Amino acid sequence: MNDPATRNRSVAILPLVGFGLAVVTAGTVMLAGFGSRWSWWNFRTGFTMLQWGGYIGLAAAAVSVVAAVGAWSGTPRRGFAPAVAGLIIALFVVGVLWSWKQTAQHVPPIHDITTDTQDPPAFVAILRLRSNAPNPAAYGGPKIAAQQRVGYPNLGPLILPIPTAPAFERALATARDMDWQVIDSRPSEGRIEATDTTFWFGFKDDIVVRVRPAGNGSRIDVRSVSRVGLSDVGTNARRIQNYLHALASRK
Repeated sequence: MNDPATRNRSVAILPLVGFGLAVVTAGTVMLAGFGSRWSWWNFRTGFTMLQWGGYIGLAAAAVSVVAAVGAWSGTPRRGFAPAVAGLIIALFVVGVLWSWKQTAQHVPPIHDITTDTQDPPAFVAILRLRSNAPNPAAYGGPKIAAQQRVGYPNLGPLILPIPTAPAFERALATARDMDWQVIDSRPSEGRIEATDTTFWFGFKDDIVVRVRPAGNGSRIDVRSVSRVGLSDVGTNARRIQNYLHALASRK
């Protein structure tokens, strides 16, 4: 163990091992989502890959730390750069996964979010697209509403100080600006239906926007529902908030 030649080989190999594990964990995590998006495997397989990617990332970080210490104490300090690179990559990937897990633990495990829990906007045209979706299009009722109020207490409708006709046109234009796929728009009913696809896993989430008179202005309600999965990890609420912010800011 004290043989200088053996020690030198370890110092030379460990940084490459750490860096290689870091590359593997980054590739595993990226492919977990994109493979699901491209229908290479089920999204549940992708979630399992994320878990294993986290384990590999922790191993990569540990090996890279040992390799960096060994390389730093050597002369010359060969292997220090790849060891540090492996540590950075591993910590970044593990950090992203940890942040995602923390978010999942701090939001309600629901996938149907609306600005009106008493009278949620209903899907019409999109129902045919959800015929085989595991998650129903019908609203879950008081239980879901109570969970939403706890998780997103400030989520509510938007009041625009303009009549319903221009409000509808503004709502439709904003939906298109969000890169949603508009499935149907009915000005006479004040209803817009659209689908949004998440970037990483390619999940399909459906949205319905409702425009109604409110005094001298218009009330905009939005509902966003995932087709699969128990929890949306806050995605639908963020989508609604971003949409309403963009709509309120639109001139």
